[in-house]
Amino acid sequence: MDKMGRCESAPCCCVPLCYNFVTFKRIASKGLDTMLVASIENAEARDYLSERLKKAYAFLRENDLGALSCGRHEIDGEDVFANVMEYDTVPAEAKKLEAHKLYYDVQCVASGIERVEVASLEGLACAKEYDEADDYALFESPEPATSVVLHAGEIAVLPPEDAHKPGCIAEDAPVHVKKVVVKVRA
Repeated sequence: MDKMGRCESAPCCCVPLCYNFVTFKRIASKGLDTMLVASIENAEARDYLSERLKKAYAFLRENDLGALSCGRHEIDGEDVFANVMEYDTVPAEAKKLEAHKLYYDVQCVASGIERVEVASLEGLACAKEYDEADDYALFESPEPATSVVLHAGEIAVLPPEDAHKPGCIAEDAPVHVKKVVVKVRA
C-alpha cells in the first residue's frame, strides 16, 4: 500500500476492511465502480438504495456540481437537501470527527481531492456534545481510523452510526475543494 492506504497494484482506492463503514461510488463519466466497507450488522441494517438516497444520487448525477452556488439547495424539503461548500483541505490532526443522528451524509467532491477519515461511533471519546439544532457532535479520532481518498466525481455515503472527518489533506499539500453534501434523513 502507498502512504494514502491505496493498493499500489489496484487501479482504484482500497480501504482496509475493519469495523468502520464507508460507501464509495465513482459517479464520474469514467464508470460506476462501487465499494462497501461495513460491519455486517450495519450493512444489513441500512438500505443504501432507499427512495431518499436515490434522490440524493439523482441530484448529484443530474446537476453540474461545479456550477452550483455555495449554500443550501432544496431537493425534497427537510428529508433531502444539499449543502454546497468550498474550502482548503487541512491536516487531519487539526480536525475532530463529526457525527449526525438524523441524517446520512452523501459527500461528493465536485473539484479537488480530499481524504475522509471514518470510524464507528462505538467507544469514541466525545469532544463536543450533540447539538440538536445543527444535528452534530464532535469526537476524538481513534488510531488508526479508516481513510478514503475522494477525487472529483466520487462520493462517500456516511450513515449516522459512523463518525467522519472530511476535508483532510489527501496528498502532500492543501488543495482547494468544492463539495456537495446531500443530507438524507435516516
